[in-house]
Amino acid sequence: MDFSRKQLAIAAGMGAVVLLMFFSGLAWLNNQGPVLGRSEDHDPLSGVPNSITLNPLRDRASEHAANKFIRAMRDGNCHEELAKWSKDYRRKYAAFICDSEAQHPLLAWELVDWEDAPPLRILHYRGSRLNTPGQKATYKELFSVTTEFKDGEWVVTKYDAMY
Repeated sequence: MDFSRKQLAIAAGMGAVVLLMFFSGLAWLNNQGPVLGRSEDHDPLSGVPNSITLNPLRDRASEHAANKFIRAMRDGNCHEELAKWSKDYRRKYAAFICDSEAQHPLLAWELVDWEDAPPLRILHYRGSRLNTPGQKATYKELFSVTTEFKDGEWVVTKYDAMY
């Protein structure tokens, strides 16, 4: 099948337009914040939106630090993870968190909101926990992890959960 020069020029032009639109979309996304949109519906008690749309090009370093912290808590490494907290004013709080995490272990979690307050970033999660370790009953609750940008990396400085 032979194509005329005119048809090839039209196809090349359309390809260029599609590429231009794609790269324009990437440039627009790159200039947006980490949260592109929040749902109109909010949790009545906490005010956290029921869903958010996250920017796929956001910096995820704080999320990685928070997830590493949450995984350590879930896997029973609470005392090791909070060892630094035991040396300052958060000693009693660290002991309370470790006891509570042992009684109500975290099973799964998902990011539901994101707050930036430089140099802090507060990540809100909705998690599933066991009611008691011996039972299969679960409940959902909101918790948050506050990270701070220190010395070129994100460090978890606070963990808020209601048990």
